[in-house]
Amino acid sequence: LGGETDQFEPTLYRDTHPVMRPAKSDYHFTEDMTDQAIIWMNQQKALRPDRPFFLYYATGAAHAPLQVPQAWIDRYRGQFAQGWDALREQIFARQKRLGVVPENAQLTPRPEQLPAWDSLSKDEQTVAQRFMETYAGFLAHTDAQVGRLVESLKARGEFDNTLFIYVVGDNGSSAEGGLNGSINYMGALQGLAEPLATQLQKIDQIGGPESYPQYNAGWAWALTAPFQWVKQVASHLGGSRNPLVISWPKAIPEGGGLRSQFSHVTDLTPTILDAIGLALPAAVDGVEQKPLDGRSLLPSMRNAKTPEHKRTQLFEVHGHAGLYHEGWMLSARHDRLPWTVGLPRRATKPHDLNWELYDLENDFTQANDLAEARPAKVRAMEKVFRREAKRLGIFPIRSSLEHPTPMPSLSQGARAITYPGGIRAIPETAAPRMSNRSWRLQADVRLETSGAARDVLATLGGTAGGWSLYLDDQGRPAFDYRVFELGELALRASKVLTAGSHHVEIDFDYDGDGYGKGGFFSLSVNGEKVASGRIPASPPAFFSIDESFDTTIDTGSPAGHYPEDAPIGYPLQGANLEAVTIELR
Repeated sequence: LGGETDQFEPTLYRDTHPVMRPAKSDYHFTEDMTDQAIIWMNQQKALRPDRPFFLYYATGAAHAPLQVPQAWIDRYRGQFAQGWDALREQIFARQKRLGVVPENAQLTPRPEQLPAWDSLSKDEQTVAQRFMETYAGFLAHTDAQVGRLVESLKARGEFDNTLFIYVVGDNGSSAEGGLNGSINYMGALQGLAEPLATQLQKIDQIGGPESYPQYNAGWAWALTAPFQWVKQVASHLGGSRNPLVISWPKAIPEGGGLRSQFSHVTDLTPTILDAIGLALPAAVDGVEQKPLDGRSLLPSMRNAKTPEHKRTQLFEVHGHAGLYHEGWMLSARHDRLPWTVGLPRRATKPHDLNWELYDLENDFTQANDLAEARPAKVRAMEKVFRREAKRLGIFPIRSSLEHPTPMPSLSQGARAITYPGGIRAIPETAAPRMSNRSWRLQADVRLETSGAARDVLATLGGTAGGWSLYLDDQGRPAFDYRVFELGELALRASKVLTAGSHHVEIDFDYDGDGYGKGGFFSLSVNGEKVASGRIPASPPAFFSIDESFDTTIDTGSPAGHYPEDAPIGYPLQGANLEAVTIELR
């Protein structure tokens, strides 16, 4: 499973099997997932009303891609014209009014690497507003679906006796859309961001099925108010702190209460086990289990004056490191910026950790660095940090982008792989590594009747970026290739395939050494070149992190321009795909 999915054309699994979405014209994944969750909960209580159920409900929001029905975007038209600097101040004022931050909390300043809203041109502000309107609509739409879960529990009389744990957010707001935001952020992640002119041209598509958007880094900073920094910068609370809302009326009668004891997401599993009276198993299927760092939150939920249960917590992402210990925070942020996620940097070494020190008991937002004034405290905290990092097996600290953990791959070392028809949902990471090189794809297909076939032969990726080799609605070979917003190519044969066996081939000649360069495509049928064209760029690393490689069907979002009346996935009809071979050159 990838770290995200297209909300209109998702990559779906039921248990471990890939499935296609329901054929609804107004389909949206969060709505579908909520329907499935409610049906499942009703089944559980009908079959075993004496037993509790456990539901893990993880929505696409507020992660990219920001995709939501247009009516939800329209609700927020014009509501973000004030820009991110003013929005952050408005959020901070509201937080103080609600009492969710201390009265003496300070609003931290904008990092110098982020532009002021007033420095943007009118066109830049127009596009940026649309990104934020889309985000707000996506979040509101998700809240409505969570509300449906709540109402279903109330309708069955189960809500008061349900422990409802609602984690809101994405590790701190994400700046991965870049300084300018992106209507197709998979490209922006890899340094292939679209120009402003393209954003203006396609502004009305933002949030819809033809987009794969993420908002500007400036909005991410505004949404982490009042803290410093954003997602990925785990050294600071803006990169790790999220709201947590817990409801269990039967066991916690106090409504609207606030808790300030330091806690961490690792506390949630112990909390659930505590609630149902189960101990963590020492072994599962004969495998000895490592201990959990977390502790149950039930004592603090029941009594606001319960002593803090977690004295120490280490954070680290891509070499950004932090330590919470007994009311203090030690923070080390390096030079890699969180909107350059796809670009590697040199490895972080232990002596590169330039520490900042914050007294969270009196400085809720990490506004005042005390490292110079309290060097002895820094040294004491650093000892704890090293102890914890060694215990957790992540010392010396280094960038995981520069030194990734090796993962097994089905295609590791292969120069040529042959697939049969009917292959579904091979993750892109397990398919042949076709980036930054020349390659050839050959498909052998047999037709019983002339011109009768219409189907996908092979495909990788989806709407945001990818390619598909298929037979169009006339039975002619076709090839579509899209590299995000930087270029598209459509190659078409002029003749339909007749009855019998045929050999269809795509050749890609890469432009040369280096990453993400363009190249020349040619489409051949039975050894005869029938179409060709050039693409200006190609993905430096990947088309997506959720789409897949398929033969005879296109799972997830469509990578090809299939007929509008075609079934979802454009499955094989009227032909037999004997084999597809990919050769790396």
